[in-house]
Amino acid sequence: MIHLKNLSKKYQGTTVLEIPELKIQKGSCFGLIGNNGAGKTTLFSLLLDLIQPSTGSVTNKDIHVAKSEAWKNHTTAYIDESFLIGYLTPEEYFDFIASLRQLSEQSLSESLEAFQVFFNDEVLEQKKYIRDLSKGNQKKVGIIASLLGDPELVILDEPFANLDPSSQIQLKRIIQEQAQKKGKTFLISSHDLSHVTEICDRIVLLEKGSPIQDIQTSPSTLKELERYFGA
Repeated sequence: MIHLKNLSKKYQGTTVLEIPELKIQKGSCFGLIGNNGAGKTTLFSLLLDLIQPSTGSVTNKDIHVAKSEAWKNHTTAYIDESFLIGYLTPEEYFDFIASLRQLSEQSLSESLEAFQVFFNDEVLEQKKYIRDLSKGNQKKVGIIASLLGDPELVILDEPFANLDPSSQIQLKRIIQEQAQKKGKTFLISSHDLSHVTEICDRIVLLEKGSPIQDIQTSPSTLKELERYFGA
């Protein structure tokens, strides 16, 4: 589904990302891990055509993301709060996203109803603007908005950060259900090794902008990664 070829990004002559080739298959739950500065957010920004590569290309379902916008029809993402509109209420924001994705009012209502437990009565019907919600509840709005309209590919950067333990567990269930029952492809960046090894079937470890391990997850993956980062 995703194909990166000779992809690199440089800033003022310094290479921050360099990936000779990487393919991500449709229907997979793909994890991206690495310390701060490893290039995770840079990679996601390139996938979403938010920045231009120094060399190489990104294709999404055989669509060159820098040359066509057709990939946007099946791709969604939540990277950070800049994806939100702070002066809207969550309801207004979901209505806006639904209009972009041509969802009916009934379909939107049914979709949001399915995530009520995740919202924990702290997001909807609070008469608050998104900017006035906690960081965790802002993240919930952004994540659920990315799932509306049944996209084929969902990109999430640090989805577990700022969420309380109960919400983290619920989010893992949501991602697993969406991947297994609806066949969505997830690309997830996270510092939480336990969560990413639990939900992802494949993990790439980035270090200083380069992929140094490409792992098919197994029961031993978490301990292997803990030894690597603890060394």
